[in-house]
Amino acid sequence: MPSALSVLRRNRNFRNLFLAELVVFGADWFVMVPLLVLLPKLTGSGVWGALVLAVDTGIVALLLPYTGTIADRIDRRKIMIAANVAALGGVLLLLGVRGSGTAWLAMLGIGVVAVAKAFYSPAAQAALPNVLDPEELAAGNAVAGSAWGTMTVVGASLGGVLSAVAGPYVCFWVGAGGLVLAALLAAWIRRPLQAPRDRDRPAQQTWVAIREALGYIGHRPRVLALVTVKSAVGLGNGVLTVFPLLAGVYGVGALGAGLLFAVRGAGALVGPILMRRVLGNRAWLLPGLALSMSLYGLAYLGTSVVGWFPLVLVLVFVAHFAGGSNWVMSNFALQGEVPDRLRGRVFATDMMLATLAISVSQLVVASVVDIVDERVVLAGCGLVTLVYAIGWRVATRQLSLTDPVAEPDPSVVR
Repeated sequence: MPSALSVLRRNRNFRNLFLAELVVFGADWFVMVPLLVLLPKLTGSGVWGALVLAVDTGIVALLLPYTGTIADRIDRRKIMIAANVAALGGVLLLLGVRGSGTAWLAMLGIGVVAVAKAFYSPAAQAALPNVLDPEELAAGNAVAGSAWGTMTVVGASLGGVLSAVAGPYVCFWVGAGGLVLAALLAAWIRRPLQAPRDRDRPAQQTWVAIREALGYIGHRPRVLALVTVKSAVGLGNGVLTVFPLLAGVYGVGALGAGLLFAVRGAGALVGPILMRRVLGNRAWLLPGLALSMSLYGLAYLGTSVVGWFPLVLVLVFVAHFAGGSNWVMSNFALQGEVPDRLRGRVFATDMMLATLAISVSQLVVASVVDIVDERVVLAGCGLVTLVYAIGWRVATRQLSLTDPVAEPDPSVVR
């Protein structure tokens, strides 16, 4: 199995795709962390921050069924470039958020960014196996899975520091510049990002294409298990809403909020890297996914009862080490189960379910954040994830990923 560094070094197209994702994720957090700290200061309430997070994930969840079909029809490189340009416009809108009367611009700007991400994410996820050789797939997935965590560390921590030193609006400009760079990196990818399509086969209508993907998922229990596994962590993701408030409880301000998001990213970075060694053992993946979900829930239950901020940081790291491991294991397993012509739609469904779970969690937290103690919110989110993990494992205990993958039967999936 090639090492992660050797794949990055010798595969220029994968390197450009990976760097583009690094920059996109970094720009996202360079914008989001300062914005989540700014909004409570301008409005005097934690509700606006929760609503911004809910808009971000909710719009992505609603659009993914459609954008997944686009990722299977249109040049994925062009989708990625156009999405970065659109996100740039959304970030520039945030420069107008100057008081409680303009807080709505934050929701509009993040809404535009969310639309762009809904197009970008399935295209980038579905393109990954097309820039990797078969022997590079495990190492490449480990590297790609670390991109989000890497730039959450960099973007969240530096975003928190720069916001404290120079203000949030400088961070917004940095995020805008990052999106320009990401568009250029995507343009430099030369390898085709999807398999050749049958030109004699007429293009499917959108809803027909969506039904085909849903039928494929519904008739394959292994795929159904894999596209529902990320929802456990998603349902616990309302904890992000209370990060800035939790930092205030401990008296560590914007820098502390940045550290909470940064250690979250550090866990999500380390998890995928360490998981590279076990990805080749498909028999271990389903038990490993259940274990990762359970660890996430237990870590946040622990966070709700400790009283020392450094220990809070450690537990947040552990939770998102588990969450990052969950993400890369489920992505790797799905890539081995789903053919290229359906991959964009299946990954879009996978991300839709995860982001919908996140959005639901954040909306529930938004409804109680001003009246319920932050520690109760942390405990509730951790418990929901733990219960989901147990139920998911019971439901999937008879499944195995070691059996050969069956090719899709058109009479079943349409």
